[in-house]
Amino acid sequence: MPTLLANHLQQLRQRSFVGRSAERDLFRTALMADALPFNVLHVYGPGGVGKTTLLKEWGNLSAAANAIHLYLDARNIDPSPFGFCSALNAALLQALGKDTPEATTSQKTPRACTAALSEFSSLQPRGVLFIDTYELLKPLDSWLHDEFVPQMPDTVLLVLAGRHSPSMLWHDDAAWGTFFRAVPLRNLSADESKAYLAQRRVPDSQYQHVLQFTHGHPLALSLVADTVAQRNDAGVFQSADNPDVIKTLLERFVQKVPSPAHRAALEACGLARILTEGMLSRMLNMPEVGELFDWLRSLSFIDSGRMGLFPHDLAREAIVTDVRWRNPDWYAELHKRAREYYNLRLNNAPASEHDRILFDMVFLHRDNAVVRQTFDWAESGTIRAEIAQPAQFASMIAMTRQFEGETSARYLAHWLEQQPQRVYAFRQGGQLAGFMTYIALDEVSEAALRVDPIAWNGWQHIRKYAPLRSGERALMFRHWMAGDTYQQVSPVQSLVFVRAVQHYLTTPKLAYTIFVCAYPDLWEGVLTYADLERLKACEIDLDGKRFGLYGHDWRVVGVPAWFQLLAERELAYNPTAPTATPKSSNEIVALSEDDFAEALRDVLKQMARSLPPRGNPLLNSKLVADHIHVGGGHNISELERAGLLRNLIAETAKLLEDSPRDVKLYRAFYHTYVKPAASQEAASELIDVPFSSYRRHLQTAIERITDLLWAKEVGM
Repeated sequence: MPTLLANHLQQLRQRSFVGRSAERDLFRTALMADALPFNVLHVYGPGGVGKTTLLKEWGNLSAAANAIHLYLDARNIDPSPFGFCSALNAALLQALGKDTPEATTSQKTPRACTAALSEFSSLQPRGVLFIDTYELLKPLDSWLHDEFVPQMPDTVLLVLAGRHSPSMLWHDDAAWGTFFRAVPLRNLSADESKAYLAQRRVPDSQYQHVLQFTHGHPLALSLVADTVAQRNDAGVFQSADNPDVIKTLLERFVQKVPSPAHRAALEACGLARILTEGMLSRMLNMPEVGELFDWLRSLSFIDSGRMGLFPHDLAREAIVTDVRWRNPDWYAELHKRAREYYNLRLNNAPASEHDRILFDMVFLHRDNAVVRQTFDWAESGTIRAEIAQPAQFASMIAMTRQFEGETSARYLAHWLEQQPQRVYAFRQGGQLAGFMTYIALDEVSEAALRVDPIAWNGWQHIRKYAPLRSGERALMFRHWMAGDTYQQVSPVQSLVFVRAVQHYLTTPKLAYTIFVCAYPDLWEGVLTYADLERLKACEIDLDGKRFGLYGHDWRVVGVPAWFQLLAERELAYNPTAPTATPKSSNEIVALSEDDFAEALRDVLKQMARSLPPRGNPLLNSKLVADHIHVGGGHNISELERAGLLRNLIAETAKLLEDSPRDVKLYRAFYHTYVKPAASQEAASELIDVPFSSYRRHLQTAIERITDLLWAKEVGM
């Protein structure tokens, strides 16, 4: 006889149950049918997704439908035929009012159990046997399939609930097709989650943050609701501030991790968007990881896709948040190894795979609050980027006219005529889902630039503040939009960002890029995170819409330093929206070729006098900055930069020594600047040549070394 407390708890659980309408309807329909539409119902899903709660709700529906039901938990059952029958028979006898101190051996056989089950089911027109935590009965799966279930009464529905999907045994036997039904249990929808949070009196101001963390996972929703209820302040829930919540979730997802290597594999899987066996090998620095990969694949909260493995959203959140809190150094190392793997893939994969690899790289930054909100992480696989065809141009112009007005449409038509090869079409199925154009500013005439005030403003900024040197490139990402959502967060917008990054990586001698967008305030956070500077003086209104321009000088922060900067921002434990890269005395100066040569001559004069070249602009050149980056330095002093510059010059001069024809040039340079003699006349005597020949050799050496250093400066 249930106690008053038990009845009260059951009523509370019934009132707090939300969602699962499809599952409720399926079960209710089966109960009410004249004949069972299926005899075995297997519901499965990861830990904490609500399987037990659903079984309890189905039990309530059974009682309401006048169906007798029995609940068994596999955690209390020995996984053997004898143990199963013993547990089932004891529960049946108790339900039938025949509770005995100890059942006899004959009562624990399958035949005795099914006989007792028949007697049990005869009490009502319909009977239901619930078995929870079914994954623990894996050793019995074939026995239940082959022997026990076929002997069950036709009026009894067997309901199994476990973490893992049904074994192939149930699917391969065609005869079971009409008798077996599998139901995957997923997270609650956004509306269902909000209904639950409202029921738990969580303020609606918290909903967005809670859903971003829980993804509708029932246990996580419950834990967060408890956490919020216990807090006195009105602060926003942050997973990093609640390690106990993460610990509880991980315990439900991973009941036992076999070894530290398995834990490391799990953490690598949480960090990567999609994990392959090759990537796991790289991230763990282990040549053989097949066993670990297979173990990951067996976990209930890990899905297998065409490209590899990936965890359920909440499992990923729990795994990554836990390792980031528990061992931030190891998290940083995993992050570094993932970046190195993606860089390697970019260098070796065909161009058709670059978008996916770059998206995987961006995914490493998803924990940053700004980045998380400005990428569509679902990345619909049906959207493809391709070079646009002229036949698509009319649709692009019409799309621009719809969202931006006639003036922007006219400017787009102008650039489609000027540079028709620099347009991407984003296609979904056979339809144009969006597009993106970019302009090579260094390749068009001034007259063409003047037609479009946005392009002209951007070009004028480059000319004034970051003038191009010989052979350098400048790109403007001018028009971009999705056909349904314009420039809002969407799969098309995410691919636009990825395409821009691809150009950062692959354009030879790229000096400057400008990204144009409507809603410049909306995009300021993520573009500033990406180290793009808002060029407010260049902004302009067209047909009532404000357009912002964001620029980046790749000579100041090159691609290697840029990746390092993004990694540092991501690895900050509590990432916030960053400000633009601060100006400092170490900011890179982009010199013209003439200015570079003049600055080098001044350095050589100082070297001849054995003095450090203080205040010389070469100390802030890309040449020196790249050397600092390779050495792992940061904001080093001017004196240290001077030493690096002197070493670079000496190392470059030594290249002349390797050529028999140029040895005489090297000796003149060496005794004048690297290890200077007392005077140029003394240097001439040391190398045993006439003074006029010495001067000629020295001048030629300076010209050669200047050319070599300039090539390093501009990346030739």
